Amino acid sequence: MSKLKTIVWPKVILFGDSITQFSFQPNGWGADIANRLARKCDVVNRGLSGYNSRWAKIVLPRLISSHSSDDNINNNNIAAVTVFFGANDCSLEDKNPQQHIPLQEYSENLKEIIRLLALAGVSADRVIFITPPPLHEPAWEKECILKGCPLNRHNSVAGQYAQACVQAAGQCGTDVLDLWTLMQKDGQDFTVYLSDGLHLSEKGNQFVAQHLWGLLESRVAHLPFILPYWGDVDAKSPDSSLLCDQ
Repeated sequence: MSKLKTIVWPKVILFGDSITQFSFQPNGWGADIANRLARKCDVVNRGLSGYNSRWAKIVLPRLISSHSSDDNINNNNIAAVTVFFGANDCSLEDKNPQQHIPLQEYSENLKEIIRLLALAGVSADRVIFITPPPLHEPAWEKECILKGCPLNRHNSVAGQYAQACVQAAGQCGTDVLDLWTLMQKDGQDFTVYLSDGLHLSEKGNQFVAQHLWGLLESRVAHLPFILPYWGDVDAKSPDSSLLCDQ
């Protein structure tokens, strides 16, 4: 009997901080994307709560390797990667030095992430940058006070990092989802998109999923439905349907 060919499932990797890590919670944007890609693609959550772009570029080679390994994601079947950092980088240096990353370094770190992905065989056209969302300072200040610290982020500063992300994307040839701008477009109340002033609310998750899908869909549209639809399986001879190469 010939050895059966293992089905290789394409992957979309979500790489980011807590806004990515929490995206698989009920009604999260990552869960929404995974649902849209069921039976076509695995959506892999590599969100790292509290991380900034400096730490991200250090750990990235341990997450996506150019060598096939059980412990690493094989780059040959990666359909897309989202890179979603900046919400921690933009922390104020005097209030939160552990997470703060200078603006210029943030930009360079994003470019380095693109370089590392390219070395692993993931081309820039498969990468989507996502900027930090806007920050609602009154709500986030309440969270900071509960943790015993002063307000450690400003919306205007988050905007500077969002702009740097957009510029880095343009220089690297990647698409970018500019949440900071889109959520405040035409003076709309962006606070409805945030749960605590920083992280996403249910409506914010829906916003991200909707706009990200607009960028992601073209990268996964060619992916086939994996394994036959149940109604197409030959009930008298299921092996002939289920064991054939797609």
